[in-house]
Amino acid sequence: MDSINSDPPFEETYKNLFNKTKNTINDELIMVDDECELPLIDLSRLINEIDDVAREECKSMIAKASQDWGFFQVVNHGISSDILRRLRYEQEKVFKEPFDKKRKEEKFLNLSSGSYRWGTPTATCIKQLSWSEAFHIPLTDIIGSTIGSNTHLRKFSFEEYRKQVRDDVQKLVRGFPAVIDFK
Repeated sequence: MDSINSDPPFEETYKNLFNKTKNTINDELIMVDDECELPLIDLSRLINEIDDVAREECKSMIAKASQDWGFFQVVNHGISSDILRRLRYEQEKVFKEPFDKKRKEEKFLNLSSGSYRWGTPTATCIKQLSWSEAFHIPLTDIIGSTIGSNTHLRKFSFEEYRKQVRDDVQKLVRGFPAVIDFK
């Protein structure tokens, strides 16, 4: 495997699944439906809106998206575009690191062990395969200062992001407690 390549070795790792799929599944079944988009919620209607009708509509949209999909996309969430831009810049640098480095290092970039994940280890068919690569960064890594200035990840971006997300979540929780069934 080329140690300079930043992409996970999906083809090599899942070769048997690909071969099995070629012979058993119609191409139509593995194509993505372009018509299917995640619900998009404008949180400004919940956070900043004075209009009670707009707030209630937003709550209903969140409840429906949560029930139907389990998750949704948000816009106008209150996190500054500058912080999101800096965070994205740091993300891109990290994902461009060589795959072998991301995979092998126990504490890659001073993150907790197991922070880097890719693919779906338990997949038995293509439909179960997640074509993803992810870093799960625990808040303890941000708060506990394990992200150092010698890494690609910059603590200030994560700390500012964490603070803004915390503030927005508090507003959201105050904004729609009746929507969430905590049972």
